[in-house]
Amino acid sequence: MTANYHVSPQGDDAWSGQLAEPNAEGNDGPFRTIARAQQEVRQLKMPGPLAQPVQITLRGGVYFLDEPLRFTAEDSGVPGNPRRKQAELPVIYAAFPGERPVVSGGRHLTGWREKQVNGRTAWAVSIPEVQRGEWYFEQLFVNGSRRRRPRLPKEGFYRIEEALGARSGGDWSTSISHGSDRFVYAAGDLRAWRNLQEVKVTVLTLWEALHLKIKELEGAGRVVIFDRNSERRMKDDFTERGAVYYVENVFEALEEPGQWYLDRSTGTLYYLPLPGERIEEAEVVAPHLAELMRIEGEAAEEEARCLRFEGITFAHSEWPIPAEMASLYQGSTKAPAAITLRGAQMIRFDGCTFEHLGTHALGLVDGCWEVAISGCTLRDLGAGAVVIRDNCHRNTVEDCEIGEIGQLFHNSAAIMIGKSSGNKVVHNHIHHIPWMGVSVGWTWGYGESNAYGNLIEYNHIHDVGVGGMLSDIGAIYTLGVSPGTRIRYNLIHDVHRRGYGGWGIYLDEGSTDILVENNLVYRAQSSGFHQHYGRGNLVRNNMFALNGERQIERTRREEHRSSIFEQNIVYADGRPIVTDQGWGPQNAEFARNLYWDASGAAPDFAGGTFEQWQAKGMDAGSMVADPLFVDPAAGDFRLRPGSPAFALGFKEFDLSTVGPRR
Repeated sequence: MTANYHVSPQGDDAWSGQLAEPNAEGNDGPFRTIARAQQEVRQLKMPGPLAQPVQITLRGGVYFLDEPLRFTAEDSGVPGNPRRKQAELPVIYAAFPGERPVVSGGRHLTGWREKQVNGRTAWAVSIPEVQRGEWYFEQLFVNGSRRRRPRLPKEGFYRIEEALGARSGGDWSTSISHGSDRFVYAAGDLRAWRNLQEVKVTVLTLWEALHLKIKELEGAGRVVIFDRNSERRMKDDFTERGAVYYVENVFEALEEPGQWYLDRSTGTLYYLPLPGERIEEAEVVAPHLAELMRIEGEAAEEEARCLRFEGITFAHSEWPIPAEMASLYQGSTKAPAAITLRGAQMIRFDGCTFEHLGTHALGLVDGCWEVAISGCTLRDLGAGAVVIRDNCHRNTVEDCEIGEIGQLFHNSAAIMIGKSSGNKVVHNHIHHIPWMGVSVGWTWGYGESNAYGNLIEYNHIHDVGVGGMLSDIGAIYTLGVSPGTRIRYNLIHDVHRRGYGGWGIYLDEGSTDILVENNLVYRAQSSGFHQHYGRGNLVRNNMFALNGERQIERTRREEHRSSIFEQNIVYADGRPIVTDQGWGPQNAEFARNLYWDASGAAPDFAGGTFEQWQAKGMDAGSMVADPLFVDPAAGDFRLRPGSPAFALGFKEFDLSTVGPRR
């Protein structure tokens, strides 16, 4: 038997919560708030642990929060005990069948009027809290879709004419971290716009986006001075020229339908409607809370456990960057999450939607075990989808649809795993992201790491690095020693980058003891497989095809054996197989691989022939021959009967089930 309660926007917290809708007398029915249902669960537990599962059913509608929901050990269900044949008794918060409950950290804006702005008809609304300095937001959602602030240039980027104060030479890590609070801009790029201090400048360098606010312009020297240090040198990747940047929130640029501008000084919000939008019908929501929900235990014996969330939409959060902060670091790891878990175990999110959020959607911070995000949709996010930080183990992200992340903080990974082990990222569809797809590990070099035994398989990852904003990108990325980590059965294609580094599978600094097997990677702008440096990695039975600069790559030569590359199919189209002449049997073992160049040219091995490559002791038992793909130009890399790959021991693998299974 399950204890059932109901919540509805049309309910009343004074009612019993036993009915799914108000009764005819109007004196009983569902609760109005989730917090009230939470109190009822705690009352059930007062005599002792739960003796039955509890389900709180949420009716459709929007639940606007005044403060984040907080779940602790007091809200936990009871774990199962297989030895005693005792089933788990969870506490479940679930959508009513066929309905869509939305837990929102936003506010509904009403009271619009028409007004002429920059020669166009705009909608305007006054927000007293903004004028009083109590509320400010950088996101707006109209009829369920994100709307943009005015951006300059409208296409592409400006370029810094001179990065003042940038340090060059010496220790690279020191020089790259030497920021400045100013640069010289090209004539006409910046001007003394209205509310100049509210104009935001985003500088793009290497793998980071730097967030700056203008303090003042020194017109004579075309110097812009910011209210904070950039924390990173503002140069273009590893070159000495200035980085690229763009500007947003310029009132004078408010010209395109769908754009909006918030004037903090007057508290007035302006919006240019899209064709067909009606002022009396539009639903406009601005985010107000930085966090929607927190699930946390307080001690080792008091974890928050056995909670499930099913079919619920979580939306509308806003995190103001601290005034002194410009860089959110690699993977936007300094940004929080809309839903934070700490000391949480056996928590499930099934079939939920996370959208229109200003930060990461979910953050597993510390001591989280057996948390599952399953069958969820995570889209239109300010940062990444899921971050699993240190001391978290055996968590799962499966069968999820993840796209359009990094809307505000571009250098975010769709899924990031830090110093954490035994996690599974399986059967997800990850697409249209500005930086990394799946990032695993958080230790540079060969130091001790807790990121071991992670499984990344059956994911469909494509359109990575969209927008051409950042460099150093991998659809799947690893960092540090990772024994037992397996990257298998992934379909990866269309990986882009701005300056350098658009790679399919990218084993970065110190990546060690990793299995890369049965993956298909094609149309990566740089190469299909890249190992910066590492030890003992096995790259076996993969397909790397039609990649832009070369097919496989290594960027640091080491004395030890960094990898074994065997039984793979490497398929070029006028581009080299490798370009590094330092490959040799002392640092890499190549064997039983099949190479082909569809352009008709002989495969290029660092400017030499296959025979010269083999003369170095490389690729024993390998050959150059057409693998007989069905239709590689259309992305069909199945092998036709008689493929010479079979004679080399290649085992054809089935990728028809990649992506979500439901």
